Amino acid sequence: MSIKYRGETFSGYNKPKRARTKTKKFAVLAKSGSKVKLIRYGDANMTIKKSNPARRKSFRARHKCDQKKSKLSAGYWSCKKW
Repeated sequence: MSIKYRGETFSGYNKPKRARTKTKKFAVLAKSGSKVKLIRYGDANMTIKKSNPARRKSFRARHKCDQKKSKLSAGYWSCKKW
């Protein structure tokens, strides 16, 4: 099942994919209840090293990942990726 939204094709709701823009790295068609929102997140020019435990811990603390609960926010998806 693919979903067309604003000219982009998504494999489903709440499934991140690589963005086709040059400014953001990922895009997700988020759905929470009856609300649907296109969210782009991540710096396209930055490499991340989430395999390094110290970096991972620092990122999650800096962005307060344990408090991000709304699927309609870029912070939620960024934290989920980490």
